[in-house]
Amino acid sequence: MDAFLILEDGTVFKGTSIGAEKEVISEVVFNTSMTGYLEVLTDPSYAGQAVVMTYPLIGNYGICYDDMESERPWPDAFIVRELSRMPSNFRSENTIQNFLKRYAIPGIQGIDTRALVKLLRDKGTMNGMITTQRYTKEKIAQLLPGIRQYTVSGVVERTTTKAVYVAQAQDPDGKRYSGEKDPYRVAFLDVGAKRNIIRSLQRCGCDVTVYPASTKAETILEANPDGIMISNGPGDPKENVDVIKEIRKLYESDTPIFAICLGHQLMALATGADTYKLKYGHRGGNHPVKDLETGRVYITSQNHGYAVDTASLDPAVA
Repeated sequence: MDAFLILEDGTVFKGTSIGAEKEVISEVVFNTSMTGYLEVLTDPSYAGQAVVMTYPLIGNYGICYDDMESERPWPDAFIVRELSRMPSNFRSENTIQNFLKRYAIPGIQGIDTRALVKLLRDKGTMNGMITTQRYTKEKIAQLLPGIRQYTVSGVVERTTTKAVYVAQAQDPDGKRYSGEKDPYRVAFLDVGAKRNIIRSLQRCGCDVTVYPASTKAETILEANPDGIMISNGPGDPKENVDVIKEIRKLYESDTPIFAICLGHQLMALATGADTYKLKYGHRGGNHPVKDLETGRVYITSQNHGYAVDTASLDPAVA
């Protein structure tokens, strides 16, 4: 079945429908990873977005449920150049096609993803509609105002844990912790976390108590944790007004805090700094980052559409 991607600037891409057959409007972003498409699909940071994979062949090793970063996929839609319908991998348990259908996520394959990504890089992130309807030029012109009005909202509330739970410390090989010292106790504020962040803390010998994003600072501090971690997550950091107020209280407690991605941005806002939206964001598993002091270059994983304005940082904030 034919499918169409209609961007807010009026550009139309034609391809073939994959996944669920339904119409969605979303923010279109791209990811440059060559592998890890399941981790991308199940990363809560993509809630409210349609993800374009720049690597041309996606799905060739199927779906391996142990690799999921959360209990379900989160993007509104999935866009690829070519979808492999016959995966070859001894760990494969399903195909992407079935996986997308199971979770009612529509997608499109067969479009020129190079042209699409160049457009997003030149003009910046745009909203788009994926549809199987063949609209006339006149009807598309009528749809554009509605496509432009879409905003990503309410996604932290959608993706955060709904209840407090504890992930116990593990040895580096993933077995039950057997260290001589008692595990460190980490309070983990989940604003849309990937599982691997929690697992990494567990394997560093930490008992991790995971809290919903709406948790009051007093509740976390009453547990007297050794440290606090604020997770990654989706959406505009400035939307999370109540969470930012509670993070300010955590900051004033002098308990050590480490924050990543959205958590880092929320921490900056809580201490008086500002954030801004990047032109097209950084998303992928192959981004080079140079240490300007040593000259060493690291290949990093990135996934963020917002950044902290360094000029707004208060030098007094440690």
